[in-house]
Amino acid sequence: MDPADFELVTSNLEEESRTREHLQDAINAYERKIRAMVGILNKIHSNPNPGLLITIQPLLDDTHENLAAIAASVKPNEYWRVKDMWARPLQQAVFVVALCEWLTSGTLITMTNTGSRLGIQAAWADRLVLSTEDYLHGVITLINELSRLAVNSVTMGGYDMPFKISSFVKDLHAGFSMLNLKNDALRRRFDSIKYDVKRIEEVVYDISLRQLHGSVSEKGELITEPRRDGGLVDKPTSAL
Repeated sequence: MDPADFELVTSNLEEESRTREHLQDAINAYERKIRAMVGILNKIHSNPNPGLLITIQPLLDDTHENLAAIAASVKPNEYWRVKDMWARPLQQAVFVVALCEWLTSGTLITMTNTGSRLGIQAAWADRLVLSTEDYLHGVITLINELSRLAVNSVTMGGYDMPFKISSFVKDLHAGFSMLNLKNDALRRRFDSIKYDVKRIEEVVYDISLRQLHGSVSEKGELITEPRRDGGLVDKPTSAL
């Protein structure tokens, strides 16, 4: 190889390495903020305070500049080469937006509105977009989280919540069943939804059996706590 050609190749490799390092730094900053929001939302399992959602919006708005920094670090038409670098935090961001929407309205946020809430711009089309796969991964994470919430809401006396979750998750599961998923990771995660559905159904069944649907736990009444198999066992309030 001609020395000049060798130097050119070396220079290109070094430039690409610097670009990837800069991109990774931007992704890490974005991921830290997403993890912080996930941590806040995790409190819904012990504190059904709607004020939690109020704290999320300004944090979500603050991530827009990080996403813009990621897009700025990607060369035009290089999306497919580097998209896997930010797939995980972007999927988590979709989950954050989807969970906030469900807790607010009880509905699934659309892919278009999700992209808008995340701050993704049309001008980034050749550098950073919200792919269908990343959106669906975020939705499946939402289902996983709602399965957990169905159990934990009962321990807080929210006997109606599992019924609401059950209806929503079953509709989503039916929708996923109509998709022809070719992505192996996505298909495996879809297959796991049936366990979430089963877990929620067990909670709903136990509440119905005890005729607690529509009731509110009060001091002196029997409340419930999760069994290892996903069901519920009676536990006196005096033991809390």
